Amino acid sequence: MSIKKLKPITSSQRFRVKNSFNQITNSYPEKSLVRGKCKSGGRNNVGRMTMRYFGGGHKKRYRIIDFKRKKFGIPAIIKSIEYDPNRSSFIALLHYQDGEKKYIIAMNGLKIGQKVLSGKNVPFHVGNSTFLSEIPLGSIISCIELRPGQGAKIARSAGSFAQLFAKDDKYATIKLPSGEVRMIIINCMATIGVVSNLDHQLEIYGKAGKKRHLGRRPRTRGVAMNPVDHPMGGGEGKASGGIPRSRTGNPSKGFRTRSRKKYSNKYILQRRKR
Repeated sequence: MSIKKLKPITSSQRFRVKNSFNQITNSYPEKSLVRGKCKSGGRNNVGRMTMRYFGGGHKKRYRIIDFKRKKFGIPAIIKSIEYDPNRSSFIALLHYQDGEKKYIIAMNGLKIGQKVLSGKNVPFHVGNSTFLSEIPLGSIISCIELRPGQGAKIARSAGSFAQLFAKDDKYATIKLPSGEVRMIIINCMATIGVVSNLDHQLEIYGKAGKKRHLGRRPRTRGVAMNPVDHPMGGGEGKASGGIPRSRTGNPSKGFRTRSRKKYSNKYILQRRKR
């Protein structure tokens, strides 16, 4: 995995740092695993704008990803590593021994032709998926379920991973990418390895048009608005706007918005870094 720094031939390329995509092996997705994708432009079902700064962007097609990995004991061969416009990580196309094809989140270090497996008593290799009860302590894992059979929910983005700290009869203790330490039911599944595209965080867009390609419209700062539009608006000159807060009035910059009655609070042993 590597990145490319473009020569400053134009002003938009002066600071551009992009992905070299040298890990990608196929330019076109598997047709049977692709669906159309509609955009809302930030509007709800009656056409009213409920989310600002959304809209436009390049047309995308959705790749159906197998987050559950429920084909236990059936080996699969990695046929290609592909780009997915809907996520920061790469995806891998699997051809199972029974003829079925599926996409999974690609792990860093996966090679074309490599075999992957899911289920109990699988070899401890990158890309294999198994239950937390089967994984050795200290292992680096990703694509972790929160509830058994739910499908992967944690550590799915580019370069992310978690670490297995401890296990008992019912729960496994995991340190998440945010620094949070929490307990997860030991019957949940996880994939061994780090998610691919580690250099995603080093990319620099270089121009506003790149954001528009991603479907994000220009964002207006709250302090630049009028008092009627934002709690931080108004004032003479470049007034700071007082306490940093959102458009709806909730304080930001360290103010905790998580509910004290949330059901999962009892599973969190250590809060994420502030």
